[in-house]
Amino acid sequence: MSAAPGALAAYRPALRPRVLLSDPLLDGAATVHLIKDAETGSSFKVGPKEHFLIARMDGERSLAEIGEEYAGEYGRRLGDAHWKRLLGLLGAKGLLASGADASPGPSTAPPPGATVSPGAPVAVPPGAAASMGSSAAGSGRATAPQPPAPAPPVPEKRTLLRGSLPLVADADATTARLHRAVGFLLAPAVLVPLLALTLAMEAVVLVRASELLLAVRGLLANPVLLTGTAVLLWVSTALHELAHGVVARHHGGRVSEIGLRWRLPAVIMYCTVDDYLYFGTRRHRIATAAAGAVMNLIFLLPFCALWLFAPLDDATHEAFAALLLLGSVQALVMLVPLPPLDGYRIASQLAGATGLAASTGVYLRLALRRSPEAAGYPRRARIAYPAYAGATALVLACALAAAVAGVHHLLTA
Repeated sequence: MSAAPGALAAYRPALRPRVLLSDPLLDGAATVHLIKDAETGSSFKVGPKEHFLIARMDGERSLAEIGEEYAGEYGRRLGDAHWKRLLGLLGAKGLLASGADASPGPSTAPPPGATVSPGAPVAVPPGAAASMGSSAAGSGRATAPQPPAPAPPVPEKRTLLRGSLPLVADADATTARLHRAVGFLLAPAVLVPLLALTLAMEAVVLVRASELLLAVRGLLANPVLLTGTAVLLWVSTALHELAHGVVARHHGGRVSEIGLRWRLPAVIMYCTVDDYLYFGTRRHRIATAAAGAVMNLIFLLPFCALWLFAPLDDATHEAFAALLLLGSVQALVMLVPLPPLDGYRIASQLAGATGLAASTGVYLRLALRRSPEAAGYPRRARIAYPAYAGATALVLACALAAAVAGVHHLLTA
C-alpha cells in the first residue's frame, strides 16, 4: 500500500469474533478460502490474496502494516481505492467489528469511503461464490458490494410423510453435556484400544462372513428378533449422529441442531455441525467426519463379545451374528466416498477440496477431450481429481464384488 494518508493508513480493522476462515481449498481450477459469519450462517469464497488481507484484520495491525506484509508476500502495493472497496464489501456483509481501531483518536472511525456498517449483513447462502477473486488484492479492480441475496427459502413444510423435528432447545449445550460425560473416550489411551478392538472385530466378520450371511437369512424368518435387531441398528444410527456432535465439540465446533428427520418409512436422527469446515486442522475435520462410522463399530463390540464367548441359545446367537454383519455394513457404507456420505467428507478433506465430486467430473471431461483448459489446472488438482475418481471406482467395484459374492453364497449354501 502506498503510504496511505491519515486515517486510512492508521485504521485497524477487526473481524467480528464469530467470523470463521477456512484453510485453502481446491474449487475446480481455483484455490479458495471460505469465510463464514457463524452468527448468521452466511458464507462466501475469496481467493488466496484476499484471504491474506482479511486474515490479518485483527484490530492490532493497521492497514499500512497489513499493506507492507502484502507487498512483501506478493510484490505489489495496494492503493486507497482498493482498501475502501474491500472494507466496503466486508462491511456490507456485516463482518467487521465497529470501533475496531486499537488506537484512540479520530482513526477509531471507519476509514473515509469504506461502508463499514455494523447493521444487518447481506445474506449469502452457504457455499455461494460471492468471491472477491479479482478484487482489491489482485487486479486493480475491486468487486463492489453485492446486492442483498434473495430471502432464504421457506423451511420445508412438515407433513406425515416427510419433515424434521428439533428434539432439544439448545443443541450446543446438550452436546457440551454429552462431551463432559463421554469425552474421556476420545483420550488416546482409551480411543486407540477401542479402534484396535474394532479392527479385530471386522477381521472376524470378514473371516466368518459366510456364517454371518446365513444368520441374516435366518433372522428374516424370526419377526421378534428381526424387530429387535432393527431397533438396535436404529439406536446405532442415533449414536452415529451424536458422535459427530461430540467430536466436533471436542475440537471446538458448534452444534446448531439435533432432531429427527423422516421420509417415511425411514425415520432417522440428525445432528448439524455448523463450522466443521473451519476447524483448525485437517485431522480434526477428518476425525469429526469419521466419528459416526467409528461409533457404529464401537457399538457392536459388546455384541461381538457375547456372540463369540457367551453361552447363548441358538436364536439369540444367530441374531447377534446377523447384527454384527448388518451393523458392519451400515458403518462401512457410510465411508463410501460419494456425497452426501461421511466418506465423501473425508475424501474432500484428504484432497483439500470443496465440491470435490463436481470438480472431478468437470476436470475428467476436459482431460478426456484433451482440452487445453485441463492443463491450466494446478498440479495439486491434476493429482487430486483423478485420484478421487480412481479411489471411488475401486471402492464401488469392491462393494459390488462383495454383494455379488454374498448373493451367490446365499443362493448356493
